[in-house]
Amino acid sequence: MAGCCGHEARFDGVSDDYKRRLWLVIAINAVMFVVEIVAGHLAKSQALQADALDFLGDSLTYGISLAVIGASLRVRANAAMLKGFSLLAMGGWVFGSTLYRVFYVGVPEADIMGLIGFLALVANLASVLILARYKDGDANVRSVWLCSRNDAIGNVAVMIAALGVWGSATGWPDLIVAGIMAGLFLSSAVQIIRQVMAEQREAVQHQHEGA
Repeated sequence: MAGCCGHEARFDGVSDDYKRRLWLVIAINAVMFVVEIVAGHLAKSQALQADALDFLGDSLTYGISLAVIGASLRVRANAAMLKGFSLLAMGGWVFGSTLYRVFYVGVPEADIMGLIGFLALVANLASVLILARYKDGDANVRSVWLCSRNDAIGNVAVMIAALGVWGSATGWPDLIVAGIMAGLFLSSAVQIIRQVMAEQREAVQHQHEGA
């Protein structure tokens, strides 16, 4: 991360090791999207479907991260900003669909939710460990870390929701967790967008100082 004066260079992803790790994480996320979207439909779980959407979003945004590695600061910042707004969109969609389900609450299949939630947690913890050494970087790199961290948190929440559904025999725990996950998407989006704006201000300041 930046030093106290804000001028320390941040890791920008230009590393063969980082690229290999990112490809591996993209593959993990793509596979888990397919698994969770099918399981979420079968289990009638809003939380699982929200998590599946997160896996899809991560696969796409990680691909963007790979594409802009080594590009100019402006291009990398714009890519990170795009990811921030995509998280805002996902958060809004999950909130909206969850509110819709409030008026049509079915009881999800708790056993499927718990099993797939655990499988997704294993996949995301693996992704977090794969990317851990690169968690502190520029906005583009940090957005990848935040997405992976969010996934792991979301999977724990899905498992908690499964226990709640099983214990209460209602769909409310599932909807509550989906709402929490939407809030997490929005919070991460704000963090990414703020960091992009800060880095853009730094770049402008450095240009003026070098002029």
